[in-house]
Amino acid sequence: MSGDNVVLARNTEDAPVSDLYSQTVAFSHYNNLSAQLPIDPATGELVPGGITEQAVQCFENIETIIDSIDHVMNDVIRITIFVKDIQDMDAVDEVQKVFFPTYVPTRTVVAVDALPMDALIQVEALISNGEGTIPNAPQAGDILKYTNNTHNAPLDVMSTQSVAFSHYNNISAQLPIDPKSNQIVVGGVREQTAQCLKNIKAVLESIDVPFDDIVKVNVFLKDLADTDAMNEAYTRFFPDSGIARAVAYMPARTVVEVAGLPMHALVQIEAVVSHGDGTPPQLVEDRHGLILEANNTDAAPKCKLSTQTVAFSHYNNISAQLGIDPATGAMVAGGVKEQAEQCFKNIKAIIECVDHVMEDAVKVNIFLKNIDDLDAVNEVYATFFPGGTPARRVVGASALPMDALVQIDAIFGNAEGTPPVA
Repeated sequence: MSGDNVVLARNTEDAPVSDLYSQTVAFSHYNNLSAQLPIDPATGELVPGGITEQAVQCFENIETIIDSIDHVMNDVIRITIFVKDIQDMDAVDEVQKVFFPTYVPTRTVVAVDALPMDALIQVEALISNGEGTIPNAPQAGDILKYTNNTHNAPLDVMSTQSVAFSHYNNISAQLPIDPKSNQIVVGGVREQTAQCLKNIKAVLESIDVPFDDIVKVNVFLKDLADTDAMNEAYTRFFPDSGIARAVAYMPARTVVEVAGLPMHALVQIEAVVSHGDGTPPQLVEDRHGLILEANNTDAAPKCKLSTQTVAFSHYNNISAQLGIDPATGAMVAGGVKEQAEQCFKNIKAIIECVDHVMEDAVKVNIFLKNIDDLDAVNEVYATFFPGGTPARRVVGASALPMDALVQIDAIFGNAEGTPPVA
């Protein structure tokens, strides 16, 4: 792969614009869109009306951004929907059907404590990018998108279980639903966590992908006090194979408390999975034998349940970072500004340990205990990303690990790829 592969950030005036982040950031074969609020780009204000009107505006903003980069809505791989009230999802589903009348991407739905501008909904999207981002040198042309469903995992008319494009599989967030009964399994968070992971494993087995090819896991808990019980079930699945156990491989991970989940579930888990064989028509020599590169550094906080960064192909996936001083293992003194600064210092230390820089960031996800702290976090954010390049999402979480005020994870480009592809 060429050494001049670049992070390509773009904006259109026809959708809401911010100095702090880009509407879409493409790298290699994916476009990462910033989460869209129901903002009318003509006024800069929330659209009048309720959940239906706000949902329409979110999807219209996404469609406008996609159109501006010469793509179409069917290029969407994954959508993530954050709502203030989980009961609003029936109305949101009706809106989604208008924008995705036949094909449905993978999907995650959570209710959160708060959203910027006191919005009722926020929607983000991940888009395929078949042309790639090497200047003047298309990487593979019209790469195919593979969609897959299996009856061994819960089926949902509003989402596809797995959508593969190029070297990644994106899995719909899994609820603790028994696919035979289509009901939440009996028991507490241990049983529910196990069922979520069983469902993910069933999806992967249906496409001949091993469980240890997972590079990133996002865990949404109804009550963060259930973390220990969730972890007990989690460690029964990771590592999965003898090879993974030999190196103690754990995917990158984010854990956050949310206000509500579909079907009143206690936990929901989504996964991003490597896809070493790629999707056609990529050349065989370009798509076989890629490996995961997992790295930790003493310059950032370590966790036995996650790896700080997991690279596969042309992306580095970073575990969620808290405002923890790696020298002490304790939260830094001060308030949200100090914690946010430490989060970014930790991310910077992690990405620099694999010979990358903050300018390689394509997406940043910020979870805030108090959404009113966003202005303070933005002050810190601008010092680490003065050009406002990465795509971004911000949500208000009900609670964060260690009673933190802010938690941040990120995705970075990996221009060199992972061996044996140079």
